[in-house]
Amino acid sequence: MSSPIPEKIGKYKIQKQVGRGSMGVVYQSYDPFIEKDVAIKVALVESLRDRESGEQYRKMFFNEAHTAGLLKHPNIVKIIDAGAEGEDCYIVMELVEEGETLKQYCQPDNLLPLEQVIEIIFKCAKALDYAHRQGVVHRDIKPTNILITKDMDIKIADFSIAHVVTSDTTHTMPMGFVGSPRYMSPEQVQEDNITTQTDLFSLGIVMYELLTGRHPFMADSFSRLINMIINEKPPLMRTYRADIPEILEKIVHHALQKSKEQRYKMGLNMAADLSLSFDYLEKPEQDIDAEEKMGIVRSLEFFSEFNESEMWEIIRACIWQEFEQGTEIIVEGEIDDAFYIISSGSVEVFKSNQVIGLLQKGDCFGEMGYLAKTKRSASIIAQNYVQLMKINSTLIDQLSVEAQLHFSRVFLKTLVKRLSDTTAMYASTENQE
Repeated sequence: MSSPIPEKIGKYKIQKQVGRGSMGVVYQSYDPFIEKDVAIKVALVESLRDRESGEQYRKMFFNEAHTAGLLKHPNIVKIIDAGAEGEDCYIVMELVEEGETLKQYCQPDNLLPLEQVIEIIFKCAKALDYAHRQGVVHRDIKPTNILITKDMDIKIADFSIAHVVTSDTTHTMPMGFVGSPRYMSPEQVQEDNITTQTDLFSLGIVMYELLTGRHPFMADSFSRLINMIINEKPPLMRTYRADIPEILEKIVHHALQKSKEQRYKMGLNMAADLSLSFDYLEKPEQDIDAEEKMGIVRSLEFFSEFNESEMWEIIRACIWQEFEQGTEIIVEGEIDDAFYIISSGSVEVFKSNQVIGLLQKGDCFGEMGYLAKTKRSASIIAQNYVQLMKINSTLIDQLSVEAQLHFSRVFLKTLVKRLSDTTAMYASTENQE
């Protein structure tokens, strides 16, 4: 049962609760001296009272005011004040109006455009570079600790477990197992010396999630997660999303290196690569945008039973192709594991150089190759300008379990119909002969 909202803390008039986490409750408040709304984080009283951990909790709570208070950067939440009144310990911060976290954009059906993800991670890398140069290591970079404003700007928040490297400390620090396990670096999970590079590893995980809607180390147990972080390479992002450019794969790969020696040394290095990546993004004007793709998918009979979330997963996973009239799409005798759905135009089916069929918008072909990776039994040639959705089994294997089952059900239904139609076609041909 949540505590009632106080009317006032210190000089700050409480307006409403806007968030709650392990380190405290956040209220939107009003500062009468500067005549401006602010955010005030109040420590959990029950945690402060705990006999065993209360003092440690208090130190961690005010650690945020100490560390973040050293930083003045447009992409880091500004600390305004801190104090204690009675049992209340509080930190006053700038208010990010209508601010949400990046977590909402780490879902397969709610991904941001590539350029926007690059811009967000670029700003995070620059902000972390600044913090690192001031001697501050965040140690808990994750989507829920990065706020996004209504103007799509970002603010890094929650420095409660951050560490300050002072002149009398070494450049590394054995800090133990602290942070959020899913976003920890190999050195964090092994309780080894931590440097500024651990934040860049965590940022690499966030970038991976923003681009794919998937976590790079998907595990069903804590021990498995730790093993993957230490020993296993994450799947290529193109496994989940076909339109990921190679340069973004390289940047994430560099950020997620197990060895600190092979990882980005500074946030500025990562930001520089992200800046260069804009030059490599291929965005032809005639390219189909995401909403148009959704409109096309909704119009196809194959997807009539899919919900919108499943449609978005498939849109992200498949490859969208275009062919001019007369172009060979499939060549008889070649081995291929792709399955195609015609989104516009029509194609002719050739066998032994004879036309045996015509397929149009909404029709499918390549089912047997997709199912068994066998030699193609016929050639497919574009009769006019054709747009296709190309789907292979590797990409489908990365969909959610629900989407995979739904896709398999519809695919098998389509295959049965195709085999039935093919049998009828050959029977008709034999009768004519």
